[in-house]
Amino acid sequence: MTTTLVPGGAAALVARASEPEFAAWRRNIVRLGGCTNPIHLVGTATVFDTTTGAALLSYGSDVYGGRLLTACGNRRATVCPACSALYRADTYQLVRAGLVGGKNVTEAVSGYPRVFATLTAPGFGPVHTRREHDGRVRACRPRRSGECCPHGRPTRCGARHSADDSRLGEPLCPRCYDYAGAVLWHAFAGRLWHRFGLELRRDVARHVGLSRAEFGEVARLSYAKVAEYQRRGLVHFHGVIRLDGPDGPDSSPPGWATVALLMDAVRSVVGRVRLTAPGADVIGPRVLRFGTQIDVRPVTSYGRHAGERPASAASVAGYIAKYATKGAESAGAVDGRIYHARDMVMLPVRAHVLRMIGTCWWLGGLPEFEPLGLRRWAHMLGYGGHFSTKSRRYSTTLTALRQARAEHRAEQQRASLGLVDVPTATVGQWRYAGRGYSPEAALLAASVREGGGRHGA
Repeated sequence: MTTTLVPGGAAALVARASEPEFAAWRRNIVRLGGCTNPIHLVGTATVFDTTTGAALLSYGSDVYGGRLLTACGNRRATVCPACSALYRADTYQLVRAGLVGGKNVTEAVSGYPRVFATLTAPGFGPVHTRREHDGRVRACRPRRSGECCPHGRPTRCGARHSADDSRLGEPLCPRCYDYAGAVLWHAFAGRLWHRFGLELRRDVARHVGLSRAEFGEVARLSYAKVAEYQRRGLVHFHGVIRLDGPDGPDSSPPGWATVALLMDAVRSVVGRVRLTAPGADVIGPRVLRFGTQIDVRPVTSYGRHAGERPASAASVAGYIAKYATKGAESAGAVDGRIYHARDMVMLPVRAHVLRMIGTCWWLGGLPEFEPLGLRRWAHMLGYGGHFSTKSRRYSTTLTALRQARAEHRAEQQRASLGLVDVPTATVGQWRYAGRGYSPEAALLAASVREGGGRHGA
């Protein structure tokens, strides 16, 4: 990463360095770890002894040059690399804890049936793709020469695309591509995953001869998943699925619960999940489903398994955490909401992405599709779901991880003030006062990012 040169930033930073409060001002920025768009707060806080009620320490935003800065906390790497790195680390710990234990999750989960599944989007028309076999790049779409679609476009592509080829993900014929179907699939993708979870429980129960109510008394399915955008502008779901006892990770699954049973159930259920899209009288009927490509692997604690290709707990946690900080921009879309149709004229996106955005805008203006909020999610190509989610009892939560980090920092602060053995509580009044950096502060924050800075106390 290269430091961004802000006009006047260097001179302003030199001038600031000569001021008496420079050290406090610098700490206020450095402790954010390079956050790109911090939040400004003004106010005061007082530390009280909870035993005696005595005020031990008071401080205000004037200590930090008039404003206290806090990190923006944005999860997207394209918006704030510093905060997204922290979010990614937390997500990694959350997923890993559900696979091997830790963070108040029993280590017994490492012996429970666990699989890593990838559920794909269906095809809505042929697109340019990169195919590899045994390390060799193959032709994109080998077909008989001379074959054309109804619009006169060739149905073959003999190119061996490079990984950075701009044609990847683009339809061979935009007029043949079902953009309405693709946008509606995105709008219902979250509901498809929910239906998949319900059907998976029913399928496992049926395989062992139990009703749904009986299954809930002896077992529970837990999961953590992430959505990943492909070049064609549609998401895949990557999820960890674990079979627990009835009380979640704190109770062992029954003896019939095996990895093989869980893998077979996932493969069987994916092909059966169906939803009917609205607006059939406007754009024709659309039955929404997952794609036929599915990958299901057993998860092992150390990457070894006697059966099918395994996935280690560390690699799975890292994979999910990686995509938890990405958005539609990885498919070439934009990372900000579109408010007016005229804004689409100047969007710096490729033709395929622009057509998906335009389809969201068109369908979103029709009464039949108004409940889907497609215009609101046009910049996400119609997908309005969460990028990373988990079931309630899969493992710890992001909130718990953040609270633990805050408590650790509070302990460090008490130690620096000599208050380790004193029970304290901090009472403060803060209000929002803006966000962003001055030119000299932006220069300092950029240098922190380059140095791999982290959020401080």
